[in-house]
Amino acid sequence: MAMIDIYNDRIAAGAIARDALQAGLVKRLDALSRKLNAGLPRNGVIGKLFGKKERSPRGLYIHGEVGRGKTMLMDLFFESVLNWPKRRVHFHAFMQEVHRLRAQQKSIEQIADDIAARAKLLCLDEMQIVDIADAMIIGRLFEALEARGVVFVTTSNLPPDGLYKDGLNRQLFLPFIAKLNTALDVVSLDGDKDYRLGRVHAEDTYLFPATAENRVRFNEMWASLTDGGPTHDEAIEVLDRKLVVPKAGHGCASFTFQELCVAPLGAPDYLAIAKAYRNVFLSGVPKLAASQRNEAKRFILMIDTFYDAGTRLVVLADVPPEQICPKSQHRFEFARTVSRLKEMQAASWWEKPLAKA
Repeated sequence: MAMIDIYNDRIAAGAIARDALQAGLVKRLDALSRKLNAGLPRNGVIGKLFGKKERSPRGLYIHGEVGRGKTMLMDLFFESVLNWPKRRVHFHAFMQEVHRLRAQQKSIEQIADDIAARAKLLCLDEMQIVDIADAMIIGRLFEALEARGVVFVTTSNLPPDGLYKDGLNRQLFLPFIAKLNTALDVVSLDGDKDYRLGRVHAEDTYLFPATAENRVRFNEMWASLTDGGPTHDEAIEVLDRKLVVPKAGHGCASFTFQELCVAPLGAPDYLAIAKAYRNVFLSGVPKLAASQRNEAKRFILMIDTFYDAGTRLVVLADVPPEQICPKSQHRFEFARTVSRLKEMQAASWWEKPLAKA
């Protein structure tokens, strides 16, 4: 079935809402699907025998804020392609695989041969370059795969020019950005509506106490905001070092209070998290003891940073905001923190655009 028919059937069934921006992207993906289903290009032995090398169709780089339907449309496209060997994988998992192969002393050319032998269509979800190791290898691999006739369809929260922004030795990454802009059709899906927000009741984004019922709700919100997709650990760069994100996916990151406020983190760490993730989930927030002054300071600093960045925050705590910090400690600063935590639960907060760095 053609992709445009699959999309229209989903609308008719009430599974998705009609969206003008999505419809425009569907037409482009449908056109690419039809080209691919017409057959493989003769880039191999047969093409060489006839002295002819056909170019593979141009792929797409789809970018936009979270919740706009990028992954959903890519998956519908992937479903509609029937005649090409294909693979759909999260970008982070793809790069982990590449690094494993490099650790086995395989060259970029050998890795490209392995990948191209299994898939001529590569759908990469959530391209985000946060690691210098990824930045230094992806450009060479992309060119090697393109030379082998692999077609790319990629989603990302950022346009190509926004990838690896402020990253270490970013000047070495710029040729890859230029390549993305010229080799792929770059399409923006940056509509005003975040379709995931309707699944989250803003008044419930601060959950307490940490009962079994609230833990279930916390996990349900994570599943809703990540579309139930795969999650993974990753690392982001902070002042030439790496900060481990234990659980991430679809513009969301999840941490415990221990990981963010007991560990010796500071403003650069919280700012890096806010830049990398639209939604942050925080669990295990306790009622602090009078002796936990450092933890209280970090918590206040973290909330201030997330507030300034417009971060959407989901919290699972033992107590309501007013009871987190002892009244004798940081009384004035913590009064602001409580106010901000309450504001960050409002529907208007969740609907506001992301603050630009």
